[in-house]
Amino acid sequence: MARLAQTAGLTDVQQEILSTVRDFVDKEIIPVATELEHRDEYPQAIVDGLKELGLFGLMIPEEYGGLGESLLTYALCVEEIARGWMSVSGIINTHFIVAYMLKQHGTQEQKDHFLPRMAAGDIRGAFSMSEPGLGSDVSAITSKAVKDGDEYVLNGQKMWLTNGGTSSLVAVLVRSDEGHPEGTAPHKSMTTFLVEKEPGFGEVRPGLTIPGKIDKMGYKGVDTTELIMDGLRIPADRVLGGVTGRGFYQMMDGVEVGRVNVAARGCGVAQRAFELGVQYAQQRHTFGKAIAQHQAIQFKLAEMATKVEAAHAMMVNAARKKDSGERNDLEAGMAKYLASEYCKEVVEDAFRIHGGYGFSKEYEIERLYREAPMLLIGEGTAEIQKMIIGRRLLEEYRFQG
Repeated sequence: MARLAQTAGLTDVQQEILSTVRDFVDKEIIPVATELEHRDEYPQAIVDGLKELGLFGLMIPEEYGGLGESLLTYALCVEEIARGWMSVSGIINTHFIVAYMLKQHGTQEQKDHFLPRMAAGDIRGAFSMSEPGLGSDVSAITSKAVKDGDEYVLNGQKMWLTNGGTSSLVAVLVRSDEGHPEGTAPHKSMTTFLVEKEPGFGEVRPGLTIPGKIDKMGYKGVDTTELIMDGLRIPADRVLGGVTGRGFYQMMDGVEVGRVNVAARGCGVAQRAFELGVQYAQQRHTFGKAIAQHQAIQFKLAEMATKVEAAHAMMVNAARKKDSGERNDLEAGMAKYLASEYCKEVVEDAFRIHGGYGFSKEYEIERLYREAPMLLIGEGTAEIQKMIIGRRLLEEYRFQG
C-alpha cells in the first residue's frame, strides 16, 4: 500500500470498494492506457469492467439499483481511476453529474425512468453548458427553448461535451424566456432539459446532431464533441424538475460536486506522476549512483510528495463537507484550484526527472504531461475558482466596522 494519499476514518465497506478499484486499475487500466491513448481509442473493455463493478451506480440510491455511497467514496474511486488513466475518470464523471442532478432535482417520474438504467450503466450520461463563444460566462448562453404546445423546440450550438457521442442522455442548459419577463436576470431564465438520444455521431435524433470527435492534445480516448440543435422537439415532462427557470441552479449544484471530482482526478494523476518519478529516480544512474541519491532530486521528490498529500487532504475535506449537507463551494473551489495546479507541477517535475526520456512516447510520463493541462480549465478555470473563493471569503469575513 502506498504511503501517500491515505484517508483516515473510512469504513470497512469503503476500504473494500477502494481496494477493488485499485486492483482493477493496476491490472486492467495501467497496462493498456498509454497504447489506447496514443490511438485515441475508446476504452470499451475498461468501461464494461467498470459497469460490472457497479461504479456507474456508485452514488445512486439503493432503491434505484445503485450502491448508495457517499461523495467521498466516489471521489476516492475517481482518484484511483485517474491514477490509471484520466480519460476513464472523465467517462464516469459526466455520467455521475447527470445522475446526481436527477437524484437531487428530478421529478419522481424522471428518477424512476432514468436512475435504475443509469445505475446499471445501460444509460450513459453527459451534460452541456458551454457554447462556442461562451467560455466561463454561463450567463451569455444563446441556445434557446420555445414552448410549442406540450413540447419545447430547442435551437442552438453547444460545445465541449464529454461523452457527447457515447452517451444516451444529455442534460442540456438553454435559455427559456417562457414565464420570465424581459429584464429577468439571465440565470433565472435558464432551464435544463433531459435529452434522450442514440449513441453515435451524425443526426442521433431528429433535430439533434453530434459531429465527430474534437481532436485534442490530451484527454484522448473519451469522446469530446459539439452538440447542434436545429428544431429539436422535447416533451415538457423532460424539463428537469418539471419547472422552467431553475436550470442554472441545478447545473451549478452538479458542477459543484464535479469540482470535487476534478480535484480527485488531479490527485490521481499527480500520484501516478510521483510514482513514475520516484521509480525512475532509483533506476537511472549518473555520476556513479542512482539520481535519487542526488540532493537536487531528493528535494524535488520531497516537494512532489508534499503537494500530492496536500491536494488529497483538501479534496477529502471538500467531499466530506458536501456529504454532511453543508455548503461546500468554498472548499470545492479551493480543492479544485489547488489539486489542478499541483497536478501540473508534480507532472512537470516527474517529466524533468525523466530527462530526455520524458519526451519519448514510450514513457508513460509523456501522456500525463499532455493530460494535466485539461484539469486547469475543466469545471471552471483557475481564475473562476479564485473568484468563487474570494467572494465566499468576503461573505465569511465581512467587516463589521
